Amino acid sequence: MRVHAIQHVRFEGPALLSQWARARGHEITTSLAQTEGFPACEEVDLLVVLGGPMAADDEIASPWLLVEKHYIADCIAAGKPMLGICLGAQIIAEVLGGAVRRNPDREIGWFPVERRAGEDSEFFAEWPDRLVVGHWHGDTFDLPAGLKAAYSSEACANQAFVFAGRVVGLQFHVEWTEDALAALIDAAGSETATPGRWVTSSSEIEREAPVRISSCREPLFSLLDRLTGVPALAKSR
Repeated sequence: MRVHAIQHVRFEGPALLSQWARARGHEITTSLAQTEGFPACEEVDLLVVLGGPMAADDEIASPWLLVEKHYIADCIAAGKPMLGICLGAQIIAEVLGGAVRRNPDREIGWFPVERRAGEDSEFFAEWPDRLVVGHWHGDTFDLPAGLKAAYSSEACANQAFVFAGRVVGLQFHVEWTEDALAALIDAAGSETATPGRWVTSSSEIEREAPVRISSCREPLFSLLDRLTGVPALAKSR
């Protein structure tokens, strides 16, 4: 199976997604949206759109977003399974007709998301009702008409969504590894310099990382297995 991940900055890569791909025997490739082209839609079996510090709706500052959004729209039209994470979820939500906006509060650290009442998507069937996940965002998205949030947090209402039974958006991070998180903190740790209700210090984020990353691994793997059609009982090794 061919997995392709779109990166927006070098320090936010596939991380735990690469571990899943290796464990399942899948090929995984990456491209940097600003400077590199994307494979043809028919050459991709799962598209992953990763995070980044730029605003998903600012095509003046980031004109390459136009090309990426057209590509994502083409892959959705071609029926490709897709996962968007943080910025990636915002971009996908906008492509589907939603709107990106500033969240009332920045959310940086390890905070819980909770399943919304009535959420019954197969992709989250093995997820707990409450899961502590990673956050590093100041923006959010309004969902397109007809879609509902699958998970929410106290600071941000729309934390996850599913479209057409094959596209999943996650505002939060379950793909971090300790190395990936260290790279993110090295590049953007100044954003945690003034802790607040929903902003945790970098040292505290790193202190909690081993336990939190471990608890996110199986939920991420089960979501990816379901997106790619692996039997639900398949577990990581």
